[in-house]
Amino acid sequence: MITRKDIEKRECALLATYAMHSTDTKGRKHPEPEPEYRSVYQRDRDRIIHSTAFRRLEYKTQVFVNHEGDYYRTRLTHTMEVSQISRSIARTLSLNEDLVEAIALSHDIGHPPFGHAGEESLRMLMKDSGGFDHNLQGLRVVEELEQRYPDFPGLNLTWEVREGINKHTTMFDRAERLKEFEPDSSPTLETQVVDAADEIAYDNHDIDDGLMSGLIDEKGLLELKLWKDAARFVKKGRPVLPDKIRKYQIIRRLIDAQIENLVHAADKNIKSSGIKSVADVRKHKKRLVSFSEDMQKKRTELRQFLMKNLYRNFRVMRMSDKARRFIGELFNVYLEKPEQLPPSDQKKISRTGRHRAICDYIAGMTDRYALDEYKKLFDPYERV
Repeated sequence: MITRKDIEKRECALLATYAMHSTDTKGRKHPEPEPEYRSVYQRDRDRIIHSTAFRRLEYKTQVFVNHEGDYYRTRLTHTMEVSQISRSIARTLSLNEDLVEAIALSHDIGHPPFGHAGEESLRMLMKDSGGFDHNLQGLRVVEELEQRYPDFPGLNLTWEVREGINKHTTMFDRAERLKEFEPDSSPTLETQVVDAADEIAYDNHDIDDGLMSGLIDEKGLLELKLWKDAARFVKKGRPVLPDKIRKYQIIRRLIDAQIENLVHAADKNIKSSGIKSVADVRKHKKRLVSFSEDMQKKRTELRQFLMKNLYRNFRVMRMSDKARRFIGELFNVYLEKPEQLPPSDQKKISRTGRHRAICDYIAGMTDRYALDEYKKLFDPYERV
């Protein structure tokens, strides 16, 4: 039988000295006895998986609105892919897989419905009332909004997981760093791994969804060095493949190539910077888990292609604009007549203010729930 103490000893034996060990955690806001058979980060992971906010990710948009089709990525499938990629990288670099998994599973937990369009809409609506950012909202979820335990609000996660949510940084993520999480210090290598894995998953699986939707085609992708290299690699190994399988294999190679590049570059950065401890990581100003300069150039070219041909495609722009209208009209109806909010959310107004209570309510919605709520409020023939 393996106990928590055994897990902690195993970490000391197997993990790098610059990995975040469970025994070195800064702990939880609300002290509570730790389980006998799980580490602190394993417990965090389990609490996230069993949360309401995590389950709702199944019906929250990645790029394509939920009702556009059941093939496309949702926030939940994206989160699972980020978790898998993160664990693979962490294992190779001898980092703490349990901490990485907990951060990965929680990194999108604060996203509102309708993807980035939903976030932009709430940010504009809340600009004079404290603003909105999905990373900060993720912290609200795990620290306050989830109500599952009798002795404290939220999930009472460890400091390191909450820091990972706050310091999550990608092209789409750059929240205000809160004083509680030492804003001037660099995040753990485990957090940096999740950031990189998020970008890998985002880009490559958006290619898959984009090809499936017909919004992008391989002819355009063949102009990109990253795609061209992966296609050449696949063709060399298997010259003849059915078109559908060939595309899957190219995307698989894209992911593998970026992971391979990342772990080699990160290992080189760690060694050349003389990193020996978590304290060294925190003092190091530049990201240590990063791609090589050549790979980053290829990835930038890919990002620019996706921005022009997928994210700004007229169909995606129509979906996004429609989503902004939905959220804006819902918000203003509740603002004008908060009596239309569920009773539990009305009670929050005296504590958080009307704008924040409405923002929390809408941010917690799935795409489907938001659409149903819109129908109830604006369709005269819909039952309320």
